[in-house]
Amino acid sequence: MKEIKAILKAYDEMDKTTQQAALATVVRVEGSSYRRTGARMLVMDNGTWIGGISGGCLEGDALKRARLAINSSRPTLITYDTSEDDPHQIGVGLGCNGIIDVLFCPLDFDDPQNQVEILKSCVQESRYTHTLITITGLSEGWQLPKSGQIIKYKGSGSLNIFGDRTFEAEIEKQIQHQVFEKKSAPHSFESQDGLKADLFIEILAPEIHVVLMGHQYDVYPMSRLFKELGWRISIVAELIKVNSLIKGIADEIRTPAEFSKLRIDEHTAIILMSHDYKTDKKNLPKTLSTNAAYIGMLGPRVRSERIWTELEQEGRVITGDEMARIYAPLGLDIGAVNPEEIALSLAAGIRAAFSGRDGSFLRNRRSPIHPRN
Repeated sequence: MKEIKAILKAYDEMDKTTQQAALATVVRVEGSSYRRTGARMLVMDNGTWIGGISGGCLEGDALKRARLAINSSRPTLITYDTSEDDPHQIGVGLGCNGIIDVLFCPLDFDDPQNQVEILKSCVQESRYTHTLITITGLSEGWQLPKSGQIIKYKGSGSLNIFGDRTFEAEIEKQIQHQVFEKKSAPHSFESQDGLKADLFIEILAPEIHVVLMGHQYDVYPMSRLFKELGWRISIVAELIKVNSLIKGIADEIRTPAEFSKLRIDEHTAIILMSHDYKTDKKNLPKTLSTNAAYIGMLGPRVRSERIWTELEQEGRVITGDEMARIYAPLGLDIGAVNPEEIALSLAAGIRAAFSGRDGSFLRNRRSPIHPRN
C-alpha cells in the first residue's frame, strides 16, 4: 500500500496538460523474483518513475516499454525471463530463475476509470479489502472488455461486462477462492464459444494498522519505523503526555477514554506499552473485545502471565482463541537492547504474524521464500 500511495501522490502532482504516463504492473510471477504480483511502477514520459517492478534490474527496459505503450496508446504485456541463458533476454545473468509478466498501460487522464484512478478510489475507501480484476490479455471476438482494463469487483454484477453468464460464473468461483486464500494470482479462462481471457485477480488489503497504547519515550522510535514501513499508526494516551514529535508522525491520537472510537479490524495490531502494570491489565480486556488480529504485551513473560492469572481470578477468563491473538513477550528474538532495536524486533514480529511466518532465519528455510506458481 505504501508504494501505491507514493504513485498516487506523484500522479496527482503531475502536470497533466504537458505530461504523459504509463502504469507498469507485475501480473504474473513464475519461479523466483525480487518483486511479487501487484508490484507497480508509474513511469512518466520524461523518464521519471515511482515504485518498482524488480530490484532495479528491469527498470531500465521498463522505461522504454512504458514509453512505447504511451506512444502507441495501447497496453502491452511483456514477459521477462531470467531463467534462461538467452543473451537477447533482458535480465539474463541475474540468477533469479524466474519469469515475470509486466503489463504496461498508458494512462488516459480524461478517463475517470483509468488504472490509477481505480487505485485511488480503493485507497479512499479506508480499511477495506478490495478485489481488483485486471484484464491482461484477450483473444479476438470480445466486444466490451479491453486489455489493460481494471474491474473493481463489488459482486457478480461487476462481471457483466463479459456478457456470458457461464463464463462469469467461472471467474466468480475463482475470485471467491482467491478471497478465501487472501492471495492474488493470475488465471486464464475460456468461454463455451472459445473466447479466452487472461485475468489478474488481485486481493488488495489495507495497510497494517498499529495501535500503540502508551506515551513513554519508546513510542517515538516505534512510530518512526512503522511509518517508514507505510503502516497506519494510532496512539492511545493522554494528549498532554504525548511527545510533540510523535504528533507529526501518528495518523491518529486518542485519549484512553476515546479508545472505542478507533477503527480496529483484522489488519490491526495493538501493543500494550504503558509501562504501568495496572494500566496494561485494565487495557487487555478492552483490546480482546476488538477484532485486532495481534495483541502484543511489552515486558517479560512472567508479567503477562501474572496479568492473565489475576484477570481469571476476577472472573475474566481469557479463552484459547483470545490467547492465540496475544503475543507476550512480543517481537522476535534478535537480541534487541535499545529502543530502536526493540522497535525493529516488534515490527518484524508483527509482519511475521500477519504473513503467517515464524520469523526464523531464511537460510534454514528449505522451501521457496514465496509460494511458486
